[in-house]
Amino acid sequence: MLTKRIIPCLDVKDNRVVKGVNFLNLRDAGDPVELGARYSAEGADELVFLDITATIRSKKTIVELVEKVARNVFIPFTVGGGISSADEIGLLLRSGADKCSINTAAVMNPDLLRQSAERFGNQCVVLAIDARRSAGKKGKWHVCVKAGSQPTDIDAVAWAVRAEKLGAGEILLTSMDADGTQSGYDVELTRAVADAVNVPVIASGGAGTLESLLDVLEKGKADAVLAASIFHYGTYTIKQTKEFLSQNGVPIRPV
Repeated sequence: MLTKRIIPCLDVKDNRVVKGVNFLNLRDAGDPVELGARYSAEGADELVFLDITATIRSKKTIVELVEKVARNVFIPFTVGGGISSADEIGLLLRSGADKCSINTAAVMNPDLLRQSAERFGNQCVVLAIDARRSAGKKGKWHVCVKAGSQPTDIDAVAWAVRAEKLGAGEILLTSMDADGTQSGYDVELTRAVADAVNVPVIASGGAGTLESLLDVLEKGKADAVLAASIFHYGTYTIKQTKEFLSQNGVPIRPV
């Protein structure tokens, strides 16, 4: 049985890690290089670095900062934010990233997923989906782009299925409704996507209690959990998290 992964997330703005609620009201959470090194040393399975304002400002992910983080972490490292071409993915991979996460650019140009997978392998291509529940449509979610600021009429589950066929090797699935609330992941959304695709699904948005992580891994069928606030502000450590999950029967890589 494949082990489940615990992945801290560094949402970066102006070279600092920040965290908000529903993508808004951001507050400082620390230095990305220091946090990345800490999580790597503590036994996190992977690390995700998202330049959360890159798409809005039409600027490129800060390559120098990515290089600094990569030099200090010894676990798989995913980078996203403002990526709009396969050439940019190549630059980030050469700068130390192991995978690249694409959201808005893939929605605007789905063929980018195919191009990137053909050049670098689908194991390097992560499709990020920011999903919001569709008003009046039970069990339906729509995709949002530009750091969650712009809704589309694209069905999130259908988009995940299409993206896998195009070459995405993993889905980073964020519930915009749950993000930063610490009220629990959107288990229904996560399971709907996990049931529809054959690639790993990373659940994101809503981590609060350790039970909420267990819930989305078991009931939501997630392959990994992404979390930010509960780690950044010291609510739980990576070790505590892994011990709890292991005690509850979740296959986990020990610290």
